[in-house]
Amino acid sequence: MRGLGTLINLATVAFGGSLGLFVGDRLPERMRVTIMQGLGLVTLAVGITGLEPLYDADLGLRRFIILIGAIIAGGLLGEALRLEDRLERFGNRIRKRFGVVERERPGAKVDPHAHHLPDHSSFVEGFVVASTVFCVGPLTILGGIEDGLGDSIRLLAIKSSLDGFAALGFASVYGIGVLASLAVILVYQGGITLAATLVEPLMTTEVIAQLGAVGSLLVLGIALRLLEIKQIRVVNLLPALVLGPLAAGIVEAIF
Repeated sequence: MRGLGTLINLATVAFGGSLGLFVGDRLPERMRVTIMQGLGLVTLAVGITGLEPLYDADLGLRRFIILIGAIIAGGLLGEALRLEDRLERFGNRIRKRFGVVERERPGAKVDPHAHHLPDHSSFVEGFVVASTVFCVGPLTILGGIEDGLGDSIRLLAIKSSLDGFAALGFASVYGIGVLASLAVILVYQGGITLAATLVEPLMTTEVIAQLGAVGSLLVLGIALRLLEIKQIRVVNLLPALVLGPLAAGIVEAIF
């Protein structure tokens, strides 16, 4: 059954997120901070592992150059469209629509002299972080394609187990905003699965490799946010997920 992998993924995130909401307020702040740091390290490892296409002895340099161009162009486009601001406003509308009460993010520190980006609410931060971690990465893309082509749900089954535990950790810290990411998973991952049958001839090795490289780099950006090293505006870099594979396909066709 095509699409089964995405349905399983939705179920594990819903279960893990709900369990995280239940236990979140019962955990001491120091435990929730440690959980988030652990998830940040895991996310960092996932991002680094996904950069494997760049290590290829023959094609790695070309892929890396395309990656640089895609990130720069994608960032310019994302900032022009103000994607992160739009997503934040969307998350705030959801929060207000359901009357969600904000809770302070554990371990958050405020430096009045620091020149950094405006703080996100815990709901919006949870929504943005969870949506990006669950939807941006090689397992999402390759698993969605594999599922859409009717080959297997193996990759999405692996992703589902990882996402379930991550949702538990995220929800224990950020709250119900993590569950709002279910809509993004359904639309984005489900859309990849649905589109796979239509774009099968276009999904060459180079296109898939570039998708994985760009996605993994964005996952690294999320890891830096989770570890509170730098508040990377990952959402504004999302256009690179389209521009990178598109450029890789064009270059492959020319050379």
